[in-house]
Amino acid sequence: MNTYDLSGKTAVITGAAQGIGLATAERLAASGAKIVSWDINPKNQEVMARLDARAIACDISDMGSVKEALEKTELTTGPVDILVNSAGIAGPNHPITDYPDEDWAQIVNVNLTGTYNTNKAVLPAMRERGYGRIANIASIAGKEGNPNACAYSASKAGVIGFTKTAGKENADKDIAVNCVTPAAARTPIFDQMSEEHINYMLSKIPRERFLEVEEAANMIAWLVSAENSFTTGAVFDLSGGRATY
Repeated sequence: MNTYDLSGKTAVITGAAQGIGLATAERLAASGAKIVSWDINPKNQEVMARLDARAIACDISDMGSVKEALEKTELTTGPVDILVNSAGIAGPNHPITDYPDEDWAQIVNVNLTGTYNTNKAVLPAMRERGYGRIANIASIAGKEGNPNACAYSASKAGVIGFTKTAGKENADKDIAVNCVTPAAARTPIFDQMSEEHINYMLSKIPRERFLEVEEAANMIAWLVSAENSFTTGAVFDLSGGRATY
């Protein structure tokens, strides 16, 4: 395993209490980063204690909550050098004609507006210091669209478009804003999906298995390191061969 030198860097990871967020927190901590988890998961404090990391309760869909979390982070840990926006929800599986409006709104608010909120919050100080690394977690569903998952697919497509914009807007500084598009990984987010939908996702992966969260963390670790000094506004495939572009 390559270990990038993140000594002295403060890394905020949203959704770090589980799944890809937790694997990324462990990976970046092993590289020397100071980890701060922004999460509303009640296990956040307990999980971060094992990493000697700071846990801050934060609802990324609420800009006020994000600003409060940023203020606490800067006061106690330091300026944010790295943001990994991993928090997200899948929602239920229904065709568009039957999709509950309240679920649509919640999924878009967390997955897309949450990405906007967290990026917008940390970018001004990154621009002022002339350095920053951001990795937003999108999904292969954002590229291809999964049937019976309109809200999730649309929200993750939005994350891809937003990331491309953010990368271009901040390319004049040593700031890299990229995203990854994972295929499904067997994490607690599966609890929100039907078994039929899970089997559909597996059937689409040429590797014939689900993504391991450590594999995602390995790619993200490079994206948020100083070694990624040129690439920005890009979309990195983690689909096991599923992606067609």
